[in-house]
Amino acid sequence: MTASGVDVVVSIDAAVPRSTLWAELERIEDHVEWMRDAIAIRFVGDRRRGVGTTFECDTKVGPIQLTDVMEITEWEPGSRMAVAHHGLVTGSGHFSLEDGPGTATTIRWEERLRFPWWLGATIGAWVARPVLAALWRGNLRRLRTRAEGSAGENRTPEDSAGPG
Repeated sequence: MTASGVDVVVSIDAAVPRSTLWAELERIEDHVEWMRDAIAIRFVGDRRRGVGTTFECDTKVGPIQLTDVMEITEWEPGSRMAVAHHGLVTGSGHFSLEDGPGTATTIRWEERLRFPWWLGATIGAWVARPVLAALWRGNLRRLRTRAEGSAGENRTPEDSAGPG
């Protein structure tokens, strides 16, 4: 935990190559399908991918609902996507993809967030940390399920035939 906010780090392994996981992650407009805390996403401008993409994300965690304004600050296909939070909650975060065990990919999600006074500032951050970590671990599990499902859909009959 920082003096004015909270650091949250979660990770999970997915049984898919980086390219498959990135294909799910890069579709920002679909994040509402696997992020329980993301209710709606509205892009600001024409960009949908890459550095400079800006969007508003209606976010709900328990009884707290707000609009998080985010801008993509890093975009390395297959490796990293980072955002800056410019709304009521400020800070930065990023997803990183790394080679995991075997042919798996490890996805890591790190956030450093600062809360406004009316959300309790430092005390609110202390309370929020375990809640956000549990919520985001669940989000990563849903992302993994989507990626592993899409990998199965893209298999050829030869891929599922097994050793011959």
